[in-house]
Amino acid sequence: MEDILASIKKIIAEDGDAVASPRPFRKEGPARAAAPRRDDVLDLTTRAMDEAEPQVAPIVSAEAVSASRHALEALNSAVSTPAPVLPARGASVEDLASELLRPMLKDWLDAHLPEIVERLVAKEVARITGRA
Repeated sequence: MEDILASIKKIIAEDGDAVASPRPFRKEGPARAAAPRRDDVLDLTTRAMDEAEPQVAPIVSAEAVSASRHALEALNSAVSTPAPVLPARGASVEDLASELLRPMLKDWLDAHLPEIVERLVAKEVARITGRA
């Protein structure tokens, strides 16, 4: 009986020493790894409904957009449909010069118009916002 008690005391003493000293890290296999709990995972793939982006009023009114669109359409139609040369009267020097200058004017506008429009729009935006 004393042998059994001594054996138990020895085992308890060994377990106490083992608890006091840290055990080396042992990599657990996939079978022993605890499965992650679903409620512990934060799902960041969906947006929260209460964090919807606020609706911002448009900076330009619908009337201004309509008026601008109408003016640009009028300009486009004026540029895209050249005035016909009247053959009955004969070609004047002005008509001849106009027809000869048309391709050069088109090339110049193609090269410089985007820059001019961008500069004027930036100037107007700066004037409106007070950053002139």
